[in-house]
Amino acid sequence: MMASTRSLLRTKSLISNLPRFSSNYKCLDVSVNNDNNITTVTLKRPPVNSLNLDLLSEISDVLTDLKKSKSPGMILTSSSDKVFTAGLDIMEMHKPDPERFKQFWYALQDVWMKLYGSPFPTAAAINGHAPAGGCLLAMCCEYRVMVQNFNIGLNETQLGIVAPIWFIKTMLNTISIRDTELALTTGRLFKTDEALAVGLIDEMATDKADALKKANAFFERFEMIPPIARAYTKDSLRGSDIEDLKKNREKDIQTTLSLITQPKVQQGLEFYLALLKNKKESAA
Repeated sequence: MMASTRSLLRTKSLISNLPRFSSNYKCLDVSVNNDNNITTVTLKRPPVNSLNLDLLSEISDVLTDLKKSKSPGMILTSSSDKVFTAGLDIMEMHKPDPERFKQFWYALQDVWMKLYGSPFPTAAAINGHAPAGGCLLAMCCEYRVMVQNFNIGLNETQLGIVAPIWFIKTMLNTISIRDTELALTTGRLFKTDEALAVGLIDEMATDKADALKKANAFFERFEMIPPIARAYTKDSLRGSDIEDLKKNREKDIQTTLSLITQPKVQQGLEFYLALLKNKKESAA
């Protein structure tokens, strides 16, 4: 069979397997690149793409569809030109309703397991600040391209919150043990060039278009790699972390709820919310 014929058949097969995404997403834009069939998932929950229950649920649904359709890859990015995602929505944790919080945290666990363990390759085009949960989503992706002059990191300790063990394992899978310890205990946010130096990101970009171009180039590495071999290898590297969370999901939810409802933690969240309010009023 001629090479061109094989390529045409492969393209037709990929197109027939493309997922049919819902047009009812409120917090996401989902599009498929006609040249390589890579799906770009764009976060669009103004003003800073805070990860609430609704946004997490939509991300989870997209990841399920991509897996079912045997997607060749996914890029995660943001509609904002300043923020990739500011992380978990503080309002989901401030004076939380226990049942609502359980749903919220369960959705976060779901997104982490599906993105961190996806059988298809993933890349993050980080075109804005990515603290806390934003950093987590980026690290779940296998490749990270970040626009210059932004910050990224797990800064939970600055709010008096302890990063769950699966957050920690994700960072340990990304940078060194020593850099992880220093970053987590101090709640450090890395500038783009600093993140590149420690391996938190893989490339720097000048703008979003450049980031998307470099992210798309990442998938070219797998053109000659059998997808099943790639997926099994990734699972061998990350699967044990996911199995640990599966076994301890309820305990993780209860532990986190117990922590964030402590008076000192709630006071810290209230202080942070007050700062955001003052900042918003000053800008008005």
